[in-house]
Order: sequence, then structure tokens, then C-alpha cells
Amino acid sequence: MSTTRHTVFPPYPPTAGNLIRRAAEQHGDHTFVILDGESVTYAEVERRSAELARGLLATGIGKGSRVALLAPNSPDWVIGWLAAARIGAVVALGNTYAKAAGLHRMLLGCDATLLLCVPSYLGHDYVGHLEAAVDGLAGVVGPELFLTDLPYLRRIATFGSCDRSWARPVGSLIDAGARVTDELLVAAEAQVAPSDPMVIVYSSGSTADPKGAVHSHRAVVSHPYNLAQFRDMADDDVIYTPMPLFWVGGLSWTLVAAMHVGATLVFEDHFEAGATLDLIERERVTQVLGWPHMAKALMEHPSFPDRDLTSVRGGNLAMLKPAGDGFDTAPKANSLGMTETLGPHTIEAKADALPAGKEGSFGRGVPGVEHRVVDPVTGEDVPVGVDGELWLRGYSLMLGVNKVDRADTFTVDGWYRTGDGGHFDTDGHFYYKGRLGEVIKASGMNVTPRDVEIALESLDGVALAFVTGVEHPDRGHDVVAAVALAPDASIGPDDGDAIRSELKARVASYMVPRHIEVFASSEELPWLDSGKVDRRALAALLTERCHLIS
Repeated sequence: MSTTRHTVFPPYPPTAGNLIRRAAEQHGDHTFVILDGESVTYAEVERRSAELARGLLATGIGKGSRVALLAPNSPDWVIGWLAAARIGAVVALGNTYAKAAGLHRMLLGCDATLLLCVPSYLGHDYVGHLEAAVDGLAGVVGPELFLTDLPYLRRIATFGSCDRSWARPVGSLIDAGARVTDELLVAAEAQVAPSDPMVIVYSSGSTADPKGAVHSHRAVVSHPYNLAQFRDMADDDVIYTPMPLFWVGGLSWTLVAAMHVGATLVFEDHFEAGATLDLIERERVTQVLGWPHMAKALMEHPSFPDRDLTSVRGGNLAMLKPAGDGFDTAPKANSLGMTETLGPHTIEAKADALPAGKEGSFGRGVPGVEHRVVDPVTGEDVPVGVDGELWLRGYSLMLGVNKVDRADTFTVDGWYRTGDGGHFDTDGHFYYKGRLGEVIKASGMNVTPRDVEIALESLDGVALAFVTGVEHPDRGHDVVAAVALAPDASIGPDDGDAIRSELKARVASYMVPRHIEVFASSEELPWLDSGKVDRRALAALLTERCHLIS
């Protein structure tokens, strides 16, 4: 049954304070977050985030203050984010995979006044990283910091113990909050408007350096609420995800979406197929929200056939349930999203099969989000069915890029140039053709990498394909490709020429890669921690390989 498409917004002013208060009122005793066998309820998260919020107010943090948050998926992360956001502070979401230089760049770029962090995580020594990156930090005696290297940073507070004199436990902030009354907290929250900035979310950096998208309370709270009409999530769901909360897949698609319905989130310190299967079984997980290569690792674990996964009914169900085991194998649409839009801006309901002839669709526009397809040179609209650059605007679009002029981010009438290529059909379905900047000029001919990737991925035995251009002194660029084989592929890593021969029957001759590097499985490709293929690393590998064989 097709879903009625209309814009649906929360029945209250969409701010962080209203979000957590309402969730606690409606789902107070329901488990919110589970980590390492310990759990916290919605009511506990509301109470603890209010305690920390009072502490932040007592130490000078308030509306417009910049608070950096660096922690893994955990109750601490959720409480830290809510505590700062509910009083109007702007929370910069730190990447737990970052090294010293990345942490310094984030803290300096977001003008952080306060850093809330864990001292270490999975071998990442953040204390050591900070001292290595921040000139003059080592040996400073707090609680207040005055560092020319980070001129706005005044305090670093840690979840858990830390032996550095410049750090203070988060508990000390909570103690300071004893001076702040509930009435003062409520008054502070009342001054937070839906239009105010709430978070800075950094892109994963798959094709360029990370940039910080600034999102409002309205967008963060409203977008998952609006997307719920296309999803199947309820208060009795137990959701497992390895997706970090500091990216939109974790923050918007998972965390805030769960808060709207009162679902339970299950986290773990790190993904390990056997332990993760134990967790899914033990907690009777109903939805798994993750990445394809992680689902593949779960399915290839020796114990997988003997696991009881009968509780799982949604999420990446296709990759955890074999065909014929109650799984609907009808073709479904993909969705297209980005950090700048807090996730999907095109989508179809998961329950709806694609109509005939819509194969390859990325869905129709999310209600409340406008789309245009334009000529990337002239900026004029192109006819339906003609490829061009996708522009968009709407309620979920970021306020802007941190420290980038608005005029350099949006058109004068508010459109955001996505850099994505594709077209809409007459029924409003979008067909994604790849990034426009990736067009390859091969011997004077324009080649869109995504067109070649789609053709490669249609071949038997090919699971994933990546296409790029390598400079050539005479031809301008040569088209080259990397493919990862499916587990049941009848071809092998030495069959690149065979793949080229088969591809010649499907695409124009100038689009056929001059070299194809074949990987035995997708696991051998370079991956970012965000679950995306590291396209820059793969392009460098192909360039090096082609130079060696030229």
C-alpha cells in the first residue's frame, strides 16, 4: 500500500528541551539506551541531562556557547548532547576516530568554550592527542584554561577519571549546578527557539576534508519525525546500530527517531561479529541499522547459521535473513541523503515495492523539501528526464557551513547546490548518476563514473564498483575501475580483462575502463569509519597501479 506523502511536524515547538521532556513524559520508565548490559530509561536521561544542564549554566555556558562533544555511543553522549542543546548551546559533534590534528582543527574551528570528552576509547588516547596538538596545554592547572592556541576554550571536562591537571570530571559541573534552580533551567530552555542552531555535524570526508554543517533545533527534531511516515518504528522496537551518533545516520536516522516513538537503542563498545551476534540475540533486537559490510561480516561468522535472529524484523533485514525466510524480496527504492540535509531528502516507504520500470530509483522528494534539476553551467532548469545538477531547499537543510559565508553556500534565493547529478521522471522518482565533479574527460568524451559503475554492478559476480579517471599525457584521462566480487562469484581477481569484454556489450566503447582492478571481496576495499568507501584512497591506489602497468 502506497504511503500518503505530506509534511508532518511535531505537535510542539521543536527544540531539544521539548523533545526530551516530552519523551520522558510519554515513555519515562521505558529503557532508552543499553550499553554493556546496563540501561537507562527515558526519565533517567531527562533527569541526568537536566542536572548537567544546570551545571553548564552555573559555569557560564548558555545560549550560543560552543560545546564540543567527544565520546562513543553511550548514555554519556546522549546526556551530554541534550544537556548542552536544551539550554541553547551549539554542540560540535567530535569524531572519535580523529587523531591529534583532527581534534585541534575541530576545537579551533567551532570556537569551543567547553570540551566534554572521554579520556580514551579503543586505543585512541584523546588526552595525549590534546596535549600533542594544543600548544601549552600540558602541565596547565585548571579549572580555567587560557591558551592562545585555542583562545575560546575555557574548560575540559571528562566522562570518567583523568589524571591531567587541566581536566575536571563532568561530576564537578553537576556539583556546580546545585546553585541553579529548576525554575532557572526552565526559564533558560524557554529562550531556545526552533530556529536557533543546535549542532555542528561534520561530514565523513569521503571525497574532501570534513566540513561542519550547522543545523537548527527545528531541523534536528522535525526531520526524523517527518520521515517516520516512511518507516516502521515503534515503542517496542529494540534497535541495534554501530553508526556513530556524531554523524547523521546515528543522530537523526537513529537517535532522534527513536526518541519520537520511545524505542530502545542498543550500543556496544566496538563491532566484532561474534560479540555483536551475541548482543543481538541477548537483547532480542528487532531492528538492525548498519552498513552492508558489517552485515556481511555477521552473515559470514561461523556461528551465524545457528543464531536465533527471529526477533529481527527490520532495518538491514535483507542482509540478515535469507530469501524465503519471511523476507520480502520485491525491489525497493534507495534513498538519497547528505550531512547537509540531516539524512534522506528523497525516500520511499520501506514497505512499498517499486513499480515496474522504476528500477534504480532513489525515491521521491521528502515532503517539505523542494528539488530542482538544473544545467550546472547556466543554472537554468532542465526538462524532466534530462540529467543535470540537483539543487534543493527546505526545512531539513542546514543553516549553513560553519565559518563559510552564506553567499558561498546558497544561491540568493536559498537553493543549495548539491553537486549530485541525475534526473526526475514524470512521476517524481529521482535517478542518481553520481557527483558532477567526477565527470571524466577521456579522449575528448565525457564519462560519468556512476553510469559505468551501474553497468559494472549489473554484471554477474560483481558486488561493488568504483570508477575514476587517471591522467594520461595524450588522452587527457583514462577511465579505470575497481570492482569487488560477490561471495558466490564464478570469476576471480585475475579476470579483469573478462569483465572488460563483457562490459563492452553494455556501454559505449569510450566508457569501458582501460584497466579494472579486481578485489576478491568488498572487505578488501579501503573503507572509512563512516561505512563509506574511501574514494580518495581508492583513486590513489588505482592511479599508482595504472602507472606501474603503463
